[in-house]
Amino acid sequence: MSDMLKTISPVDGRIYVERPLATTGGIDRALDLAQRAQPAWGALPLPIRCEILGDAVEAFAADAADIASELTWQMGRPIRHSPREVRGFEERARDLLSTAPPEFVALERGDEAASRRHIKRVPLGLVAVVAPWNYPYLTAVNAVLPALIAGNAVVLKHSQQTPLCAERFREAFVSAGVPAGVFQYLHLSHADTVCLISDRRVASVCFAGSGLSGRAVVAAASAGVANSGLELGGKDPAYVRPDADLSNAIEMLTDGAFFNAGESRCGIKRIYVSASRYEDFVAGFVDLTKKYRLGSPLDPETTLGPVVRTSVAEDVRSRVKDAVARGAKQLIDERLFEASTAGTPYLAPQVLTGVDHSMAIMREETFGPAVGIIKVDSDEEAVHLMNDSEFGLSAAAIFSADSLRAEKLADALDTGTVFLNRCDDPDPALPGNGIRSSGRDYTLSSVGFEHLTRPKSYHFGKTREQGTSRL
Repeated sequence: MSDMLKTISPVDGRIYVERPLATTGGIDRALDLAQRAQPAWGALPLPIRCEILGDAVEAFAADAADIASELTWQMGRPIRHSPREVRGFEERARDLLSTAPPEFVALERGDEAASRRHIKRVPLGLVAVVAPWNYPYLTAVNAVLPALIAGNAVVLKHSQQTPLCAERFREAFVSAGVPAGVFQYLHLSHADTVCLISDRRVASVCFAGSGLSGRAVVAAASAGVANSGLELGGKDPAYVRPDADLSNAIEMLTDGAFFNAGESRCGIKRIYVSASRYEDFVAGFVDLTKKYRLGSPLDPETTLGPVVRTSVAEDVRSRVKDAVARGAKQLIDERLFEASTAGTPYLAPQVLTGVDHSMAIMREETFGPAVGIIKVDSDEEAVHLMNDSEFGLSAAAIFSADSLRAEKLADALDTGTVFLNRCDDPDPALPGNGIRSSGRDYTLSSVGFEHLTRPKSYHFGKTREQGTSRL
């Protein structure tokens, strides 16, 4: 009998989903089926593939209300916010379908009278996607849909916290008529996930998760000679310049720090504020933080739900406590948030000042609603501190009325994306991902298709006689 996957809901601590984990034989059969199905799918004209996948997006959107409710129960996001991800999935999927290169051809050269030389970008074959729980649809669609558009077969392994998301993908694809074997999901243990990734039938691995897991993915993919695209940890920074619109900066950065209970690799975790605006910014940020309502995510009035597990909440509390012991000042009294209780995943948001880069709260990924604020005396100091991190995920944010100066600062920032006067708001038309310990390769935009295809060269002479012998 198979081992069981059990999803514990952070809403009430009960088992919300139980599913059998795939067996070794089941994994083998899925990979064989994918290999058999992929050539015919890849041979379909691109417009036909996109039409079928567009129908799948329609089928997904038809179940939006139920999908949003499941999302809240699985990972704890407030029900008032969960529909936003479902809508975001639909919008992003349509953007990906519209930005697919009309032909996967990179270069054509040569005189038609003599020869034709060109490069086509062709499917890799079988792509394994390993998706996380914190944005389970938006992160998965970034890899699943481009891989299918490009003509690959996909096997999705979703987080054990959000297994229903994988099942919802399959329901939509089956409804739209995606051929059997082109898309499959597997509920897997960690050990069997490694086996999947290292299997030689897998041509590419798209992974989103922690840095520690990412290194294991690279090792496993290398064993099977697959390439890998990684979206790993983050510690995204923001800088508020002297000329910033302070009310906008406060509103955007509070949301950037605490939306989704701070459980975002692209969330704002470090804020650097010009000395002339520091006191007003901190006062406004704290005042807005106190207006959040922590409670059951099933309550439409809740704006801050539980983090995914009690252990995560305790880890955040530990880092806050460590920072305070080292001289930081804790500006939010947890007692203001009655639902915040030790031994549960319900955790009050926290704002810290007096922090520095010797503290774990400012250097290590903190997957929860806690942010540190530092006063700076110049643009140069802000850029230095923003770059002082092993991470470089999707974004840094600058708040300024001077777009020319902001762009010069952006040029000096070592990160994948820079926002001006906003944060954590990716545009699907632009590529996104990280550098250093935050990952490699890119998702979204036409660039996101490149690592899901390979170049194939064609050098065609017109006739046999036009070839030139080397003898």
